[in-house]
Parts: sequence; structure tokens; C-alpha cells
Amino acid sequence: MKLDIDRTLDLPIPADQAWRLLEDLDAVASCMPGARITEQIDASHYKGAVAVRLGPASVNFKGEMEILSRDAATRRIRLAGRGADGASSAATMELTGSVREAGPDACQLTGRAEIGVNGKVASFGARLITSVSDQLLDQFFANLRRKSETMQSPRAAEGGAAAPPPPPAVPRKLNALALLWAVFREFLAGLWSGKRAT
Repeated sequence: MKLDIDRTLDLPIPADQAWRLLEDLDAVASCMPGARITEQIDASHYKGAVAVRLGPASVNFKGEMEILSRDAATRRIRLAGRGADGASSAATMELTGSVREAGPDACQLTGRAEIGVNGKVASFGARLITSVSDQLLDQFFANLRRKSETMQSPRAAEGGAAAPPPPPAVPRKLNALALLWAVFREFLAGLWSGKRAT
């Protein structure tokens, strides 16, 4: 099963600062619920883990990530990762992240990912996996934005004392009840629209 994800996030910091944040893979991984970098092998290769809980079941992927390319001039980075949950599931990902200037103290971070899953996880179905991905990305973007707001821009520093930083990001586990309710609500909506069409 393959999924394509395309998301954009507005950040209240200059593009150069956002690029430095994007290059810091440890900082970026800390924003993703359940994810962590466990080892840096060299400048381009890392080992890591991602844990997602779905009600009583847990999926724990362990794998490797490689920086395929990194271009500071265009503020663009490409990553590839692969991992497995024991012998039951496997996943691959290719991600492209880029930063675009949107003003002197603002920018846009764009992420495009191609994700492939097979095994036990794939049996959950595309709708469920997409819902999980959306929830994780919403939490990731909220944490990334919060982290970026702690980075004071040079212009703000010239204006005087910096505002107190916002509270640190709090890691959250995936809310399985909210996820199941969202899927059930989508099912009812589809059922209702089908009845109305007849």
C-alpha cells in the first residue's frame, strides 16, 4: 500500500532560521510523537525508532534513515527511510522538505512524502492509515511551530527584549478513541450520503 502526503506549514521565523531547524534531524524527530533518533552513524546515515499506539495494539518500527541530498542554497533536503516492526510489518518513506521565504520574518515549510507499508499495518486499510498519518502530522506541525517560536529572529532581537518563549512541546500519544470516532463518523457520513442519493 502506498500513500502520498503533501503538507505546508507557515512559520513565524526567517527562512534561514527555518532551514537550520530543518537540518537538525534530532530536533525535527523530537517533534514527531513517538519518534526518536537512536544513533548517528555518519553525516548522512541515522538509526531511529517510531512507536504508534492503536488502542490495545502497538506498532514499533525500528529502522534507518539516509539524507539523500541537502542544498542550503535552495533550502531543500531529501530523506529516505525504511523500517520494520519485527517480522509483521515494514515501511519505506521518501521525504522532500523545503523552505520558502514569505517575508522578512516568515516562511513556509513544505513537506512531500511517499510512504509504502506492507504486512500487518497494511491490513488496517488506507482510510485508517491516512487518519493516523493526519493526526500524527497535525501533532508534528504543532510541535514544530512551537519549537520555531522559541527561535528569536534577529529583527526581534534588535527591537528589545525577547518575549518569553512558549511552553515546551509535550509529547502526546496517538488518541486511539478519537481516531476510531473519526473513522466511524466518516463511515456514517458515507452511509448517509449513499441513502440520500438513492
